[in-house]
Amino acid sequence: MRRSSTLSGILSALLLALLTLTAGPGTARADEPHKILIADPFIELHTGPGRGYPVFHVIERGREVMIVKRRTDWFQLRTDRGLEGWAPRDQMIATLEPTGEPLDLQEPARENYMSRRWQAGVAGGDFAGASMISAFGGYAFSDNLSIELTLNHILGEFSTGYSATLGLMHVFVPEWRISPYFTLGTGVIHTEPKSTLVQSIDRDDQIGYVGGGLQFYLTRRFMLRTEYRNNVIFTSRNDNEEVDEWKYLGFAFFF
Repeated sequence: MRRSSTLSGILSALLLALLTLTAGPGTARADEPHKILIADPFIELHTGPGRGYPVFHVIERGREVMIVKRRTDWFQLRTDRGLEGWAPRDQMIATLEPTGEPLDLQEPARENYMSRRWQAGVAGGDFAGASMISAFGGYAFSDNLSIELTLNHILGEFSTGYSATLGLMHVFVPEWRISPYFTLGTGVIHTEPKSTLVQSIDRDDQIGYVGGGLQFYLTRRFMLRTEYRNNVIFTSRNDNEEVDEWKYLGFAFFF
């Protein structure tokens, strides 16, 4: 348990250091405001970039507004009175440039990949020789740094297991189509032996990991990932376990 506490302290220090390094000046990407003219009968402003956010204001036809930023299919708009809200792409199709020309609304592509904030996906791989299915979701603080929750289902010949981990992922060159990244974090793992000959005890242990991988921007809102982790499982016995984990192929979408 002492070694478990030591690793937790080291992980916490590393996570804090990584957050400090990547959250400094210049890490957040600023979108350049762009003036447009509303041509639809009206546009509804939501409090956030999603249908689940409530509508709080309506902009009438003929009003000029500023596009502050874009998040895939959602645009943050600012009115001449300083009100800011989010409008979906399907309400922006008829908007015009100040010159009267139609506004060019590109499909979600590389630019939207760079401005993504949320992502989720699934992956398949190997955990110490056992098959593994993973689901993950994360939030990006900046282009380089994100926090990610991973849930694993491990299917072995002699036991099955479940694990949940939370950690940070640092993407070194997010502007590349194929981007390497580093990850570290901690969590818990639950193991259920399949043996029926001798009564066995389920195990709940702490787990810590470091790893790295590659993410490949595919198209529109989708990307592929592959990852390796070196896990340390802190057992109640004298010896801890080191386990190699491979996610051979992961499929993710961002929004």
